[in-house]
Amino acid sequence: MAVIAVFNQKGGVGKTTTTLNVAAALARMGKDPIAIDLDPQAHLTLALGVNGVAAHDSVAAFFREEKPLAALVREMPNGVRLIPAHMELAKIEALHGRSAAAARRLQQGLGETLAGEGAPILIDCCPMLGVLSLNAILAADRVLVPVSADFLSLQGVHRLDLALRALEGPLNRRIAKRIVLTRFDARRKLAFEIYDKLQERFGEELCDTRIAENVALAASPTVGKDVLAFAPASPGARDYMRLALELWDKGFFT
Repeated sequence: MAVIAVFNQKGGVGKTTTTLNVAAALARMGKDPIAIDLDPQAHLTLALGVNGVAAHDSVAAFFREEKPLAALVREMPNGVRLIPAHMELAKIEALHGRSAAAARRLQQGLGETLAGEGAPILIDCCPMLGVLSLNAILAADRVLVPVSADFLSLQGVHRLDLALRALEGPLNRRIAKRIVLTRFDARRKLAFEIYDKLQERFGEELCDTRIAENVALAASPTVGKDVLAFAPASPGARDYMRLALELWDKGFFT
């Protein structure tokens, strides 16, 4: 089963929201997903209702103490298996930002402990191309890129595409990716224009499913739930279930 890095260098595009709710949708489909929070801000961890995680019980312990990833997995009520984050991850970025070997630690760790499970693995990345995000991208089979329906986000995805292409040489492989448009407001002409521009540039790499702007998506993390559990009849729940099904049907997770 595939390892998916959910990444965008721009903040506020729905990266954590996408990781949270695609993982929840996969759990409802019976796929037993694992979600790894690789952001020092630990927003995915908090969004799943997990508070007060000690550093030695988080993914930081994998990097600092070589603790096996399998020993850090937590079972969540929604069926997602979480490896939580901690602010200590910021020290990994500061101490090992120039180390090529450090950038491959996650790839090695997944191969040692979780690769044989056959479950889809989603990695919520921090919004910068540093050593932590490089760990995710180098470990990933594919990259899912959320892009919000605004002008600055559109400009950012072009730069991100160039950055991913630059990594393909050292990796000696193509980085397969899918772009998903988030915060889509059908009342705004600009939203449709941005979708059309993305389709023109990325073609089949752009997901058919668009994630509508929806208050339930913002509200669900405040009670530690994914949107499918918080508001199952909401547009946000509908869109993320459709996105997970689309990606599954197109072989993105296999």
